[in-house]
Amino acid sequence: MVIISHQREKCIGCNYCVELAYNQWRMSKKDGKATLIGAVDKKGFHTLRLDDSEYDENKRAADACPVNIIQVKRI
Repeated sequence: MVIISHQREKCIGCNYCVELAYNQWRMSKKDGKATLIGAVDKKGFHTLRLDDSEYDENKRAADACPVNIIQVKRI
């Protein structure tokens, strides 16, 4: 299982996550920030659980994030 966590408020809207992991990320037309599709918001951290097949592309998205607000962990 993979857990993705995203601090959306700190997003600068660079779009790298969308380019690298389009299945899980979209840019909001309202505020220009990235949105983790299907995530649950708890105190500013948007979290989503996925199966292992989604790890690689989301890890690349996290590594590319210039403000380091995406964390991807295998459990």
